[in-house]
Amino acid sequence: MKYFLDSAMIEEIEHAYEHWGIDGVTTNPKHILSSGKPFLAVIREIAAVFRGVRFPISVEVDPHLSGVEEITSAAAKLAAISENFVVKVACTEQGLSAARRLKRDGIATNITLVFSPAQAIQAGRIGARFVSPFVGWKETNGEECDTFIKEVTTIYRNYAFETEIIVAAVRNARHIVDAAVSGAHIVTAGFAVYKDSFAHPFTDHGLDVFTRSWDETEAAFDG
Repeated sequence: MKYFLDSAMIEEIEHAYEHWGIDGVTTNPKHILSSGKPFLAVIREIAAVFRGVRFPISVEVDPHLSGVEEITSAAAKLAAISENFVVKVACTEQGLSAARRLKRDGIATNITLVFSPAQAIQAGRIGARFVSPFVGWKETNGEECDTFIKEVTTIYRNYAFETEIIVAAVRNARHIVDAAVSGAHIVTAGFAVYKDSFAHPFTDHGLDVFTRSWDETEAAFDG
């Protein structure tokens, strides 16, 4: 399973790429706001980090746009900035129609804000590059998520859809594991979520035990 970083912070992206070997980046308007920089400045800065490297970077089209022509035009302008850009389009009837046109024009899309397997089906049918089912938001709303991703992955296998599944709105290590068990292609999570997933208190305890044993051995046989 591929790991994408859900962030617009350059320092986080560079660290995750160098040390964790992340496979892509996803951004959204909330992440852009958190960066403290203008939208175009941020996405161009991220693009510059990976110039000359094949590396998918999802950037979201202006969410104010609701017409098919508006979404298609704005997406094409974003895609022209970097060959690595994958344009995030909301899973609405208009967004899906625009994504279908963009597919014909050779522009990759990421269908985002997907909250049901039924929504995910159309993303696969039109051949979007990615589909992003959100798990954390559903859980926060009190919805049961145990079968959500499993149903999406089963549907995609049944019909050999080329679209890759990015499990999004990942809040903890359990979400990462569930995505992997379900057979999702990709998980996208924030910097802190990944750091937490690499750690376990028993690992720390074991290191403490082994370090003390190492030191006692050295002391016992020193000289």
